[in-house]
Amino acid sequence: MLNVQNLTKIFTLDKQKITAIENVNFTVETGEFFTLLGPSGCGKSTLLRILANVEKPTSGKIEWTDHPNIGFVFQNYALFPYLTTFENIAFGLKMQGVNARKRHETVKELIKEMGLEGFEDKHPKELSGGMKQRVGIARSLAIDPNVLLLDEPFSSLDEFTAESLRKLLLSIWHKRNMTIILITHLIREALELSDRITVMTHSPGTIEKILDNTLKRPRNVRSPDFFAMEDRLVKLIKD
Repeated sequence: MLNVQNLTKIFTLDKQKITAIENVNFTVETGEFFTLLGPSGCGKSTLLRILANVEKPTSGKIEWTDHPNIGFVFQNYALFPYLTTFENIAFGLKMQGVNARKRHETVKELIKEMGLEGFEDKHPKELSGGMKQRVGIARSLAIDPNVLLLDEPFSSLDEFTAESLRKLLLSIWHKRNMTIILITHLIREALELSDRITVMTHSPGTIEKILDNTLKRPRNVRSPDFFAMEDRLVKLIKD
């Protein structure tokens, strides 16, 4: 579905040029769960913003074989503080000119799917971090995307909440048969979720290795096979 060729992004800060990513190449298949794994500052978020057409690359190109309808889930939720849960989820639909009846039906279904019943009229300040991210995911799904981009969506959550949301994300992926591109710095998260894992180097970010995740689904994070794959990734990153 996606072909990224020789992608480079250079920023200018105080007259100094900083290379965020350099000569990045990879492909993503339709319906694949694809993860970019790397340390903080390696350009993962920059790369994701380029895929979302929020940033422009300095050089290189991106080719989509299918027309991408992209949903984006942010690490910091990016909810509108003055809107309720219902209004935040409906925002993208409203901007697209979807009529009020259709918006209401879509949002009502998503509120049920995301476990947000009873929180429809709450504002972000009244929600926990996990609930805010549920709203963020629901808002991205409201536009019925065929590609979902996630920028470290669970990194600021406690492990119990993150585990619950990872399971929810997998159920969404299976149900909707969409292409997901996730960035994370957590090895275990990458192994639990992904079909393939792309390991990025420190800044400037380049592709060190693209690894097929051969673990069978559903994945047992306490199994010997899981630990073996985790050790393999740790060794690869250290080397």
